Amino acid sequence: MNKLVKYIERTQIVFGVTFLVIFFLTVLLQIVTRHLSISVIWTEEVANYSFVWAVFMGAAVMVNRRDHFNFDILQKKLGGKKKFFLNMLNDIILVLFNITILYFGIKVVQKFWDYNWTALPDMKMGYVWISIPIMAITMIIYSLSHMLKHFERFRKGEAQE
Repeated sequence: MNKLVKYIERTQIVFGVTFLVIFFLTVLLQIVTRHLSISVIWTEEVANYSFVWAVFMGAAVMVNRRDHFNFDILQKKLGGKKKFFLNMLNDIILVLFNITILYFGIKVVQKFWDYNWTALPDMKMGYVWISIPIMAITMIIYSLSHMLKHFERFRKGEAQE
């Protein structure tokens, strides 16, 4: 499971960074073309939608690294069984939340798949919104992986992270 999680995280980082670079270059192009009084109408949509992908991929990676959705104050004060149950509760909440996000993300993708971008009519909105279920699925995988690690540590009697 660890190899799968590491592979998924690396893939999401590559996608996130790629879309962040696209966002940055598109905004830079937008600034330059506006300064030169050249109309490049597609840059706004590309910047917006690449930023959506970058944010959703980055959010999932942060869940895997436990830099998101954590009760830090309690984490530092608790130990043993209490910390184990807090970690499990945190991950259960994340799994349930992401199951909901996955369900509604799929609904959004189905509804808007055939909508076209305004400036680039050959591009479908489904390509943008499919990032939501991808984020939710990977967050579920990451949370389940964390739960397995918590169980292993608890079973071995090791201190919780």
